[in-house]
Amino acid sequence: MERELWLLCAILVASLLSYLNSTRRHRSRRQPPGPTPLPLIGNLLDLRGGNLHHALARLARVHGPVMRLELGLTMAVVVSTRDAAREAFTRHDRRLGARAVPDTARALGFSDRSMIWLPGSDPRWKTTRGVVAAHVFSSRSLEKVRGVREIKVRDLVSSVRRRAGEEVDVAQAVYGGVLGILSSSFFSTDDVVSVASAQGLREVMEELVECIAKPNVSDLFPFVRPLDLQGWRRWAAVRFEKVFRILDDIIDRRLAETTDASSEGTRGDFLDALLDLLNQDKISRDSLTTVLFDVFAAGSDTMALTVAWAMAELLHNPASMAKMRAEIEYALGGKETIEETDATSLPYLQAVVKEAMRLHPVAPLMLPYQATEDGVEIGGYAVPRGCTVIFNSWAIMRDPAAWERPDEFVPERWFQDGAAKMDFRGKEFEFVPFGSGRRLCPGLPLAERIVPFVLASLLHAFEWKLPNGMSAEQLDVSERFTTANVMVVPLKAVPIVITCSARNGAGSKDVV
Repeated sequence: MERELWLLCAILVASLLSYLNSTRRHRSRRQPPGPTPLPLIGNLLDLRGGNLHHALARLARVHGPVMRLELGLTMAVVVSTRDAAREAFTRHDRRLGARAVPDTARALGFSDRSMIWLPGSDPRWKTTRGVVAAHVFSSRSLEKVRGVREIKVRDLVSSVRRRAGEEVDVAQAVYGGVLGILSSSFFSTDDVVSVASAQGLREVMEELVECIAKPNVSDLFPFVRPLDLQGWRRWAAVRFEKVFRILDDIIDRRLAETTDASSEGTRGDFLDALLDLLNQDKISRDSLTTVLFDVFAAGSDTMALTVAWAMAELLHNPASMAKMRAEIEYALGGKETIEETDATSLPYLQAVVKEAMRLHPVAPLMLPYQATEDGVEIGGYAVPRGCTVIFNSWAIMRDPAAWERPDEFVPERWFQDGAAKMDFRGKEFEFVPFGSGRRLCPGLPLAERIVPFVLASLLHAFEWKLPNGMSAEQLDVSERFTTANVMVVPLKAVPIVITCSARNGAGSKDVV
C-alpha cells in the first residue's frame, strides 16, 4: 500500500513540475486565448457534456477562432473558421505535417507503419501514400473496377427491394453494400465479408477506432506513457493482432492462388496490384496488411453514414426531395438500372451530397495535427513545436462569415458562383469534409464516386417514406459524436418500389 501511495505522490509532483515548466516555457510567446485552465487537468472540465465538436465551437465563440486548450499537460490549439484554416494550411502545411498520435495507436508498432499516423516527412509515409494514390485510388485503377462497383450497388438495391414496405435502418443497409463494394474492389470476391462476419472483423475494428478516441491518461500526461496505466495499449494490441491475422490469411490465400498452376491467375483487382509491388520489393508485407486495415477501417462506415445523412436531410426537407426526384426522373426515368457515370450527370444530386457533408461531416474533427517545428503562427498567435492542432471541420463548414444560413440544409447554395467551383479537395477552405493539404484523405476519389452513386440508385429504385405516419418535421436530425458523427436516432425509412409504369409517367407505385 505504501508503495502505491508513494508512486501516486511521485506522479502528482512530476505532473505539477511539468505543468509549471510548460507554462514558464511558453509565457514569453503570444499564446492564443482560451478558457482558464485548472492545475494539472487543464481545460478538461470545459469539454464536458454533449458532442465534442459542439463544445469546441461553443468555446470558440467566446475565445476566438484560434483557441488554446490545456488537456492535462498537453497543449492544443483549436482552429474553427475558414480564414484561420486557410492561413494554417497555406502557410504551414509542411510544419503541421505530423499527427498527434494517441498512445493506443502505438500498439504493436501500428502507428510506425500506418499512413494515418506516420508524419508527412517520414519516407515510409511518402512511399505508402504514393502506392495508395497510384495503385488503389488513381482514376485508372478506379475505372478498372467500375463494373464491379456497379454490380455490388445493384446487389444493394436488390437487397433493399426484398424489404420493400418494411422499415429499413438506412445506415446499416448501406454499410453492408459499401463493405461489399470495398471487398469486391480489393479482392474480386465477397469472401472478406463472410470472413468479417464469421470472425467479428467489423466489431473488432469498431472497438479499435472507439478505443483510440477514448480519453487516455497516457495522452494527457505523456511522461507516464510507458506505464500504460489504463491498459488501453495492451488491450488494443490483442485486437490489432486479431485483425492483422484475418487480413494476412486473405493475402496468403491469394499468394497461394498465384503459385497454383490450376488457378485462375491474376484477377486485376487492387490486391493484385499491391501484390505486384510486394514481389518487386516496393512495399513490405507489413505495409500491405496495414494498407488494407487503413482502407477498411476508414472507408466503409464513413461512406455509409454520409448516404444516411443525405437521405435523412432529404426526408426532413420535402421540397429538396421533390427536386431530387424530379431530376432523377427527368434524366434517368426510363432506365431500369443506372450506372456510376449517371450519378455524375445529376447536378442537384451532387449538391445534395456536398450539402450533407457540409452540414453533417462524418469526421467533424480532423485527426489531430502536430507542429513539427517552431515558426507556426495562426491568426497572429504562436503555435509551439510539439503542440497539437485540432481543426474543427464542423465549425469551419458552418462559419457564418463563409455561408449564409449556415445551419440550414440548402442544396441550392452550390449553384451560386462562390460555391459552384468548390470540389471535395479542400482548396476552398470553407468546405473541408476530407481535410486539406498533404494530409487530405487519400480515399476521396473512391468516396466521391460511391456516395452519389449509391444515393442515386436508392432514390431511382424507391420512393422513401417515414414510418408510422411520422411527418418530415418530426424527423430528428440531431447529431451524436463518438468515433463518427451519427444520428442520435438512427434513420429508419420505408422503401416503396417504383414500377415501370410509374417511370413511364403513369404515376403508380407498388409495394413489392
